[in-house]
Amino acid sequence: MNKPVMPPSSLSLKLPKADRGIESYRLAVSRTFPAKLQGALNRIAFSAAHVVADPLADVDPWLSAAIDWDRTIAFREHVWDLGLGIAEAMDTAQRGMGLDWPTSLELIRRSVSAAKARGNALVFSGAGTDHLAPDDSRNLDDVIRAYEEQIAAIEKADGRIILMASRALARIARNPDDYGKVYNRVLSQVREPVIIHWLGDMFDPALRNYWGATDLDEAMDVAVTVINANAAKVDGVKVSLLDKQREIDMRRRLDKNVKMYTGDDFNYAELIAGDEGGFSHALLGIFDAIAPAASYALSRLAAGDEAGFHDVLGPTVPLSRHIFKAPTRFYKTGIVFMAYLNGHQDHFTMVGGQESARSTLHLADLFRLADQAGLLADPELATRRMTAVLATRGIEA
Repeated sequence: MNKPVMPPSSLSLKLPKADRGIESYRLAVSRTFPAKLQGALNRIAFSAAHVVADPLADVDPWLSAAIDWDRTIAFREHVWDLGLGIAEAMDTAQRGMGLDWPTSLELIRRSVSAAKARGNALVFSGAGTDHLAPDDSRNLDDVIRAYEEQIAAIEKADGRIILMASRALARIARNPDDYGKVYNRVLSQVREPVIIHWLGDMFDPALRNYWGATDLDEAMDVAVTVINANAAKVDGVKVSLLDKQREIDMRRRLDKNVKMYTGDDFNYAELIAGDEGGFSHALLGIFDAIAPAASYALSRLAAGDEAGFHDVLGPTVPLSRHIFKAPTRFYKTGIVFMAYLNGHQDHFTMVGGQESARSTLHLADLFRLADQAGLLADPELATRRMTAVLATRGIEA
């Protein structure tokens, strides 16, 4: 079991409250987690990883993405050390919210190269249609060609594919058969089995009615039919609907060779633990923010210590629900803020200026929840950085 290693903290700082008051908040007991994987894992776990912006680049952040490549790859090294895989160039990396396709491809190439240097560390990368301008997406063949272009570029870099949901397809498709036509055609051509990504509209409103159905049960019928018909080309499916029962229902309907990767940032602990009917692997944005705790918890689960797994991972769930609260698409701000608090980057600056997407109160509550879950790697550093951010928002120490 992971033990507290320090007495109750003497650290405190001023934090805003919902009633517009200011409280003196004293940090909780500290916990530490190993910096590298201890033991083995019996679940495949990906962290959808963020990118580190270059705050000194002379660009217009709303228009151009400037990446600190060294820090971005260093963060992936940190995740790999913990035994987790990287889900590259996904929505956590602000794909479609500041990160365009050319920059995404450069990120994928660098990440795949870094993974090879580590003896083929686990990395799958997002292939979508986001380079397709709305005026150039007139029919399903345009969507298919866009998918083919990105898949070919990633495979040329020796990358594995996560087939991302397509805004263009959601806009053009008229019925479930249109989805079947696109996915059947694209999957027939991939070199290796892919992970299908079903992203709910709470993450991206442009994906509303995906799979050609307004009803989620009907949409699941379509998705399961398409996936099972192409099971030889599908490693697994990542479901991000924030609906644990639908994920469980879908998991039980998948072909036995197709994995379920939970994308449920509200209920991941119980879905990964599973039940008598099975379990989910993981492909989660929250694992970016809680990677050391996630690694340690998963190692306890693999060792047969389910109580230890829940002891570590359970307290992270309130933080995750806060970071991913509606509007869910702004969760990236919380992910990057955690990276800043924990010393993985020296600034709280994001691609697209997305550091402004959450309120001061939201960040203060994030700090409280991260502290209470034992997720502040260096509480003194985190306190200094939280204090500095608050000072820019009118709250003096």
